[in-house]
Amino acid sequence: MKNLWNRWGVITATPMSHVVPLGAELATPEDKAPPDAGEDLAAESPQPVTPLRAVPVMPSPQGRHTLQMADIAEVEALAASDAVTSFRFVRSFNYSVNLMFHRAELSYYVALYHDECLWRVLTSTELDSAEAAFRQFEEQVMRLSEIEIRRAVLEAHNERLSRMTAQSEAQAERLRSDLERNNTLSQLVTNRQHQLRREIGQIEAQRVAAQAQLNKTLRQVQQLKAASNEGIPRIPNR
Repeated sequence: MKNLWNRWGVITATPMSHVVPLGAELATPEDKAPPDAGEDLAAESPQPVTPLRAVPVMPSPQGRHTLQMADIAEVEALAASDAVTSFRFVRSFNYSVNLMFHRAELSYYVALYHDECLWRVLTSTELDSAEAAFRQFEEQVMRLSEIEIRRAVLEAHNERLSRMTAQSEAQAERLRSDLERNNTLSQLVTNRQHQLRREIGQIEAQRVAAQAQLNKTLRQVQQLKAASNEGIPRIPNR
């Protein structure tokens, strides 16, 4: 009986992921009572046995941290020799993160890049841990690229304002040129009109003088004709 209770203590104290029937344990040859104690066992009344519950096996503390820092030169060599396959890749401006699978070693690498230069790299033999690290690196990339996004947007606004300013200045210059051209041509037209009016006045005066001279000459011609006609003898009509 003492052996039975000792074995019961061992069973209940050990973490188990499955239950072993108690009857099977008691039926092993090594746990049988000696012949001289058989009658004492039969005389005792059977004791109730509490059923055992399954206890899940908890991972060891060492298994909780499956991510480790990887050697950068080694990962660069693997990538250069196409020994790894890219599972996931995210890029934002000069930052990128790559989840790679090393088929030969059944391991995963999560690499963070800046300007296509390997910055940090983690390794794991579990895909879940590698994907979790990838998501963390992805969030870091998004945070780092926020200021790049802001800078790009501001640069785009400034470039647009510069273009609009240049267009406005060019339009203003064209308008100034058109205005100056209009003023110049208007002045030329005005001067021409004044000149034409003066010339017309002079021409009109010349015309009046010429007309007067013509009238005078015509009168003289008439007078001369009349004088000439007076010297012609008159011939009577038959």
